Amino acid sequence: MNRPNIWAEGREILFEDNHLLIINKPAGLLVQGDATGDEPLSAKAEEYLRFKYKKPGAAFIGVAHRLDRPVSGVVALAKTSKALSRLNEMFRDNKVHKTYWALIGKAPESLEGHLTHWLVKDPIRNVTKAYPKLHPQGQKSELDYQVLGQAGSRWLVQVNPITGRPHQIRTQLSTGLGTPIVGDVKYGFLAPLPDVSIALHARQLEFSHPVTKEAMCFQAPLPDVAHWEAAQAYL
Repeated sequence: MNRPNIWAEGREILFEDNHLLIINKPAGLLVQGDATGDEPLSAKAEEYLRFKYKKPGAAFIGVAHRLDRPVSGVVALAKTSKALSRLNEMFRDNKVHKTYWALIGKAPESLEGHLTHWLVKDPIRNVTKAYPKLHPQGQKSELDYQVLGQAGSRWLVQVNPITGRPHQIRTQLSTGLGTPIVGDVKYGFLAPLPDVSIALHARQLEFSHPVTKEAMCFQAPLPDVAHWEAAQAYL
């Protein structure tokens, strides 16, 4: 059995026990398989477990939440069905505290605040639109944000989503603040990044362990790419 082409402990593997596998996902990798047929994070995680524990058959990997393909950062995977069902419940009930870092092209008028929109996703175009007032097809979506400061020619903003909607942070920063995420041409940024990622990173997850109930906090190192270099000063 060949060793998987990812991961190193402390860089990609942030934590592992009998129930959890916490990964720092690189940008460009799907979390779960889709119509493209590209190998997703879940399959790579299963390969890693099969190799590490010399399993002759399939290893259990459960996906409780997702990051968009061009987004990097911390993803919590379940190694047991018990952990998966409880993680699913915690994410659904907003009992997981999520922190994201994003680079934007200019400072918004207010350097911190709360955004509320009603989001409507177009599944055909895979794009989400944000409405500032109640929309009959919309899902209420909320986040808190704080601009941490200037990072080179960009601005670094910390985002704490209260809800977890598809493309929520991308849509709300673009619509609510008028500041699309660097590289996110789908939501209004003028040019893509060289690696076709977007400058959005799932920096931290905090939750109670689904089995032991211990308080857990996981931080994902920033990607080792040029557009995140200046943000390293805020670590």
